[in-house]
Amino acid sequence: MRILRTLPLAIRMIALVLLAVATTAALTALLVSWMPAWLAALLAALGAGTLMGLVVWRSFVPLRALFRALAGTVAGYRDGDFSFGITWDRYRDLIELVEAHNALGQTLREQRLSLVQRELLLDTMVQNTPVAMLLLDPSRRVVLGNLAARRMLGDGRKLEGRALDELLDEAPPAVGEAFARGGDGLFTVGDEDHEEIYHLARRIFRLNGRRHELVLLRQMTAELRRQEVQTWKKVIRVISHELNNSLAPIASLAHSGAELLRRGQHDRLPVALATIEERARHLEGFLRDYARFAKLPAPRDEPVPLAAFIEKLRTQVRFSVDGVVPDEVLRFDPAQLEQALLNLLKNAHESGSPAEAVSMAVRRISEGWRLDVLDRGSGMNEAVLANALLPFYSTKRSGTGLGLALAREIAEAHGGRIALLNRDGGGLCVSMVLPGAR
Repeated sequence: MRILRTLPLAIRMIALVLLAVATTAALTALLVSWMPAWLAALLAALGAGTLMGLVVWRSFVPLRALFRALAGTVAGYRDGDFSFGITWDRYRDLIELVEAHNALGQTLREQRLSLVQRELLLDTMVQNTPVAMLLLDPSRRVVLGNLAARRMLGDGRKLEGRALDELLDEAPPAVGEAFARGGDGLFTVGDEDHEEIYHLARRIFRLNGRRHELVLLRQMTAELRRQEVQTWKKVIRVISHELNNSLAPIASLAHSGAELLRRGQHDRLPVALATIEERARHLEGFLRDYARFAKLPAPRDEPVPLAAFIEKLRTQVRFSVDGVVPDEVLRFDPAQLEQALLNLLKNAHESGSPAEAVSMAVRRISEGWRLDVLDRGSGMNEAVLANALLPFYSTKRSGTGLGLALAREIAEAHGGRIALLNRDGGGLCVSMVLPGAR
């Protein structure tokens, strides 16, 4: 019986036809002795047809169940449910179809399981990375925010579905300003005693044909602290090198001068003494420059007309002004702020930017005033952005690494701050924020 059930469906149909013919012939032979031949043949055909129809109907009942099962599994596959399987032991050719269908289901289950595992791994990595990550849809609403982003922008609450502008209104002002500037850059959150430095990176891409934005906020404080230690080591090496370069010739020339005196060769003494004076003055200037940075005095605030102050700067270095400088009077130390802005403008001219592309923009913000020094130079890579504000860090062969650091010290002494970011289309924007009232 097992063998008969696994026979191909076509053979079973042929067997049923032969059985019907044989049954018809047998019934005709049996009934022909009782009634006319034509009536016997008709009754035999009706009986055989009824029997064959019953057998065919019984044979196709399992097929209908099989087709319903196949339709159900296909619908499950369409809905993403691959847990179905079909058991079938009838008709050899349909057994192959069912086995192929079950093999397809098994393959889809394995692929789904692998995909789920990869998604789980990716989600675990995204959620537990220390970098705050935000995925924004075209309407600037949060599609995905990991745990670090929740802690930084949502007090630990879920961010999905919330508008970015709403989150920035609740965040520290420095975060909102960093987003408002556009592009990548560094910004500082907190006060001097509890300062946290972050790097903002933004990338645009298309997802399902729609424009999305990926925002990364990476805390740089610990890394910058390590860089500061390395910087101070570099300071010690620089100062030691400079002292040795000056003191060694001075000591040698002093010894030579004593020998000249002992030998009575007084005519050569002025050259030795002049060289000693030159080296001593060089060392004095070197130490004075570093002492100026280390011993920056407290700002002496005084009322300063902003427009006149900017115009005075333009007599010392070439730059254009974006827009109109507000006719306002601010309170700050004009000498210190002038030195800071001159350093920033000098750096802009040395960045490879055309001179006519160096500019300054002044505007009022909620915290006070913001002065942007803009250029179209080569900009900075991430490593330089992370270190540029550190003392003695310089990418120039002859640079002291004090220009940006001094500008940062002056801004912070006035209660403000400085941030660097690359501009769209090339170049750098150095933003100095000064409070409105001190």
